[in-house]
Amino acid sequence: MNVLIVGSGGREHAIAWKVAKSPKVTKVYCAPGNAGISEFAECVPIGAMEFEKLTAFAKEKEIDLTVIGMDDPLVGGIVDVFEAKGLRVFGPRKNAAILEGSKAFSKDLMKKYEIPTAAYETFNKAEDALAYLETADMPVVLKADGLALGKGVLICQSLEEARAGVKELMEDKKFGSAGDRIVVEEFMTGREVSVLSFVDGKTIKIMTSAQDHKRAGDGDTGLNTGGMGTFSPSPFYTEEIDTFCRERIYQATVDAMAQEGREFKGIIFFGLMLTEKGPRVLEYNARFGDPETQVVLPRMKNDIVEVFEACIDGRLDQIDLGFEDNAAVCVVLASEGYPLHYKKGLAIHGLECFKEKDGYYAFHAGTRFAEDGTTFQTNGGRVLGITALGEDLKAARANAYAATEWVSFENKYMRHDIGKAIDEC
Repeated sequence: MNVLIVGSGGREHAIAWKVAKSPKVTKVYCAPGNAGISEFAECVPIGAMEFEKLTAFAKEKEIDLTVIGMDDPLVGGIVDVFEAKGLRVFGPRKNAAILEGSKAFSKDLMKKYEIPTAAYETFNKAEDALAYLETADMPVVLKADGLALGKGVLICQSLEEARAGVKELMEDKKFGSAGDRIVVEEFMTGREVSVLSFVDGKTIKIMTSAQDHKRAGDGDTGLNTGGMGTFSPSPFYTEEIDTFCRERIYQATVDAMAQEGREFKGIIFFGLMLTEKGPRVLEYNARFGDPETQVVLPRMKNDIVEVFEACIDGRLDQIDLGFEDNAAVCVVLASEGYPLHYKKGLAIHGLECFKEKDGYYAFHAGTRFAEDGTTFQTNGGRVLGITALGEDLKAARANAYAATEWVSFENKYMRHDIGKAIDEC
């Protein structure tokens, strides 16, 4: 079968790598893709939001399955467009992707169906939000309602910071229309855990747990980014927590969406906070996480195409989802200055090392080919996700950091404490 993947980052590279392993697949395309993805897929210069061009390409190339990796096209209704043209596609329809597309919607859903989450209020006007903050307990969390590349969340320690945050989101429009409405949320403390899942509208199958590191600097300092590294599994995600989440959060979310007439087929990403009072939902995403995908898929035993098709066909209950009894760590190599200002077009060296070693991966997040068509250059703030497997988390962490030394480029930057929390276990 022919498969098209829509997206261009490290997540899509990991998906393309996994899809290419399926014996069902004869040809993989990726739109628009990146230089690293081209090892497994033919990259085509069509943007992720160019729905008509994508459907025309899928018809022309007789694509049997399209996999949507990114949030923007999902929230924009790409699945509906593909389905209307008789094309088979993996991902939630527009009315279900709102689970990620609107934080206010997801918070209201959780309140209505008693799914554990932080207390919150929603505001459409800056003056109303500011008035509320005058009596709110600090710290608080401000969230832009819409999509903001994973960066539209502000943790405000004081009233002064909260006022500045409202101005940044709602008046200065730092994240554009995503800040037209904001959610002011109770600040929760505890361990964060990411749990990905496959959903077919009624059945949910949970993948292995992971933990992301969002801040740019060591010790969780600096600006929020799209993710500076991750590890899997999380040693803090215990059997007791898993049982609670399966009973109160996972299936409850799938059932709630169905009850609302928003049948969800695709990936639900659960961002959890493990508080003293039990697990709480921080956020939902309607697609694979990035860089969580880079540590989850290398540990997955299944043919991913079979799982995609089971979700589409509503027979996920027939799939026995399995993961290796090992661990994985991903360290993001970024260009210094990310997420603000950084150089592009810098030569990357050492990637050939990964072809010689099993259990080591360089997933490309922001790369391109140089003019010679063979050597790699940087083409984004996050450049590579260096991922390694190990028999346990400490071994995987040691392997991943060793592998970061194989790669060099000017202004190479990374955190040095990805997975450091595992030392506490």
